[in-house]
Amino acid sequence: MKPFRDMRLAEAFRIQLAAPDDFEDWRNAARRMIRADVPPDRITWESPADQSADLFAHGDRRLPPPPADAPQPRASRDFLQLAQSVILHSDSKRFSLLYRVLWRLQSCPRLMEDKADPDVRSMEDLARQVRRDIHKMRAFVRFRLVESVNSEQVEHYVAWFEPEHHILRANAGFFVRRFTTMRWSILTPRGCLHWDGETLQEGPPATRADAPSGDPVEALWRGYYASIFNPARLKIGAMLKEMPRKYWKNMPEAALIPELIAGAQAREARMVKAGEQDFGERPQSLDAIGDAILACRRCEIGCNGTRAVMGEGASTATLMIVGEQPGDTEEEQSRPFVGPAGRLLRTHLEEAGIPDRRTYVTNAVKHFKFLPRGKRRLHQNPTAKEIDVCRWWLDGERALVKPRLVLALGASAARSLLGKTVSVQKVRGEPHMLDDGSELWITTHPSYLLRLQDHGRAEEEIKFANDLRKVAARLSELFERGSPQD
Repeated sequence: MKPFRDMRLAEAFRIQLAAPDDFEDWRNAARRMIRADVPPDRITWESPADQSADLFAHGDRRLPPPPADAPQPRASRDFLQLAQSVILHSDSKRFSLLYRVLWRLQSCPRLMEDKADPDVRSMEDLARQVRRDIHKMRAFVRFRLVESVNSEQVEHYVAWFEPEHHILRANAGFFVRRFTTMRWSILTPRGCLHWDGETLQEGPPATRADAPSGDPVEALWRGYYASIFNPARLKIGAMLKEMPRKYWKNMPEAALIPELIAGAQAREARMVKAGEQDFGERPQSLDAIGDAILACRRCEIGCNGTRAVMGEGASTATLMIVGEQPGDTEEEQSRPFVGPAGRLLRTHLEEAGIPDRRTYVTNAVKHFKFLPRGKRRLHQNPTAKEIDVCRWWLDGERALVKPRLVLALGASAARSLLGKTVSVQKVRGEPHMLDDGSELWITTHPSYLLRLQDHGRAEEEIKFANDLRKVAARLSELFERGSPQD
């Protein structure tokens, strides 16, 4: 075996594969090269779609004959499963990567278990990108009616898609099963698929001009898409991650997306306002609001058996502080901000020079939402709908207290005052005008500080203290200008 290896070390081989996604062709060639004991750095791999190999490479194009007694290559199941995805990637180095890992598996059979190994990580990264491309193709292919293919007026549909990797044939079975009764073609720059209801055929690459630009059914599809678009659940970043802009040009509904995004906040505000119209006449005193929320069952939180917690403080306070919801301690004592988060808040208020007599404290949601864990009740965030429903009571408190400044603690409190979700880190520490003329200031909730580890809490607590000092300074300005005295 040793003399044979020495001879092969001096030779180089260029292996031309039949197709860029042909795993069996690569596998057969790789098995033969492993048995012939040819190391990875002596092989150049090519396929018809990957002509990026070294032009100056040279060597025998014929595969070397392995010794008669050469053992069969060993490959783990994990390697074989992952390799079948990696082979579909468009990276021309994928064949070399797979062969290098297969070569190393011969002396290290458990290599695939080492997730920190660079080659293993590279395989997993390539496979992940391929799986994502397969998913995108299944999600964003749009068929358009183009013609009747025979005298029986059988409809034929054509779709255009631009895959990043060699996934067309790997995805063929999905589309045949999904659209078995249709006659369709999928055109791509990497090749085409044609299904006549019985037989699947492959075709050469196509161009965008070969595909139709639209059909009459698309108007109905756009109308449907617009009707189900929910502005209250819009998260632009998440949407673009799931549906990148490069796919929009092939999707009829995509033409509506910019307009729907632009009007989402206005539509969301109208939805919130519409949800408030059926609540009847608002109580005319804080005591009446306190009595009414005890019986409120307008959302699931109000029906969970907990006792509602009313706000408290000066009825003509200059500053209203709004949290998210009462916690376990607050619900038991029926008072807001008396638990750990409340004690931390009051400490910072005192350090900032904001006296209790100037404040009114309350919550966006009046009942405690929790998950039972044995004898414990674990805090659970309220949904946007629950916040919007409970906004009725908060607006009633604001109308009666008439604060000049409102301090929102956290995203839920900010939503209850703005009618939309905002990023606290982006809008904190600066004034925002509300419809009634009062100023809204936004900062983090003290419970967020309590959840942080020691190394991160100090920095965030400094930011929190700075936000409160800005509010204190603004309160002083208002009093200097002749606002009502204490």
